[in-house]
Amino acid sequence: MDWKRLFSSSSERAQLTPELRARIQSSFDLAAADEENFPSTIDPRIYHVKLIRDHLGPLAGKRVLDVGCGKGRFARVLREQEPQAELWGLDISEAMLGFVPEGIQTRAGSMTDLPFADNFFDGAYATESLEHAVEIEKAVAEICRVVKPGGRIVIIDKNAEQWGKLQTPDWEKWFTRRELERLLRRHCDEVSSRPISYWEDVKPDGLFLAWLAVK
Repeated sequence: MDWKRLFSSSSERAQLTPELRARIQSSFDLAAADEENFPSTIDPRIYHVKLIRDHLGPLAGKRVLDVGCGKGRFARVLREQEPQAELWGLDISEAMLGFVPEGIQTRAGSMTDLPFADNFFDGAYATESLEHAVEIEKAVAEICRVVKPGGRIVIIDKNAEQWGKLQTPDWEKWFTRRELERLLRRHCDEVSSRPISYWEDVKPDGLFLAWLAVK
């Protein structure tokens, strides 16, 4: 099956209507009460964390955005490991943002219309959040817009070739490696991708992909 054609065309045609945005926001507002499936914390040893830190580099004195941060589980770890960084979290759900710990600045908003000036951040990352943006092309452009030239971007999300492996809401989109590489290359000088696992010593099973970019 031509996964690139199937998922690229469907994601670019989709529209984040006011009605759909309200439905997505309501879904995550309700999910904020579900600590089992939407936890506030994450094991700092997982490879996702290491990959973000390795690609973004030393963060002391730098401003970094967690795009679609939820309860701030990744930003919480970065704050503990990089106390001199200025960390921001963006999420569509104010209920989710209510769990973000002190020391991390937050904004409520959509990934397709980030409430920040151009070149505001030194780096940005999105972990399993871009899949909820609906208008994927616009969301990628916005992430790149708010990062400074030379800034670094990490996107970790699910592989379109594994579609159907998990139950998903009807708006969710997964991606091929080439799809997001193509979108990132419109704005970034360096782009790469690779399969990853939750644990560095466990061979990737194909579910998760990571895209690394330098604007």
